[in-house]
Order: sequence, then C-alpha cells, then structure tokens
Amino acid sequence: MSRIGKKPVTIPAGVTANIEGAILSVKGPKGTLSMPMRDEISYVLEDGGIAVNPANDTKRARAFWGMQRTMVQNLITGVSDGFTKKLLINGVGYRAAAQGRNLNLKLGYSHDVNINVPEGIEVATPDNTTIQITGSDKQKVGQLAAEIRQWRKPEPYKGKGIKYDGEFIFRKEGKKK
Repeated sequence: MSRIGKKPVTIPAGVTANIEGAILSVKGPKGTLSMPMRDEISYVLEDGGIAVNPANDTKRARAFWGMQRTMVQNLITGVSDGFTKKLLINGVGYRAAAQGRNLNLKLGYSHDVNINVPEGIEVATPDNTTIQITGSDKQKVGQLAAEIRQWRKPEPYKGKGIKYDGEFIFRKEGKKK
C-alpha cells in the first residue's frame, strides 16, 4: 500500500483542475500544466481535491500509484507557487550573466558557454556567481539546472565548479609531502 498515494491532493484557491479524455489539466495563477493519465490509475475530482487510486489490483498499478499522486501534486504546486533551483558557481574567473533568453557562462574554457533558456522558465543572476532558475514545470526546471551543472561539475580537491545550493561536496586531501 502506498502511504503517499492514500492522501488526496488538495486544490488551493485560485487553481482549477479538469479531466478531459486521458489528460489531466491544471490551471492557476502561474499558467496551465497538463499530464497524460495512466490506464492503471483512476483519478477522481472531488470537492477541493483529486483522489488518485489504483484502477485494479495488479502489481503494476500499485507501483504507479504513489508516483502518479506525486506528479499530480507537482502540477498543482507548479501552477500555484512554482519551483526554484539555485546554482552556485565557485572558481577563479567563473561567472554567469543572464541576457534575455540566454545564459552566458564563463567557466574557464577557451570560449563562453551560451545556453538557451526554454519557454516557461526564467533565469536570473542576482550576482555573477549565483543562478536562479524558476518555472512552473518541475521537470523542466530540474533538467535545465542539470544541464548547466554538467558544464563544470564540482571537483573534490578545490571545490571549483557549479553546484546546487545546499549540496555538500566531499573534499579530498590531495598529495602529501
């Protein structure tokens, strides 16, 4: 039994959910998101919430149950509050600058790295060593953060690179004399 799946997803004020065919769409102040519904799971719109339950008693339906409930919760959180990822850049000469729909990174390569920001996502650089990625779709925000981090992962000896805010980098000692 999924402990996560048992709880219905509450819909806050200002957010509306709609089931049309095999698509669940949620509309709120930050936009509209939709998700295809699984055949193994039944989605029921109740007053003030969405109940997610397995449609049958198969192992596959039970496996999808908690994950689908979490995906519905992410849709509702995204259109009401949104998601934010914060990246920190550490290293001499490493900088970031947001220029419209592009993010310009100087990461010690012979060239600058330019990253196009997808629609529905906002990138801000409060200072030249911090990148804030915000959007309503959790998957897109996390994917863009992972793609930016991929350019220069933090290394364990000096800690140089791009890391998530709050991420712990295990440091190594280096050579002994």
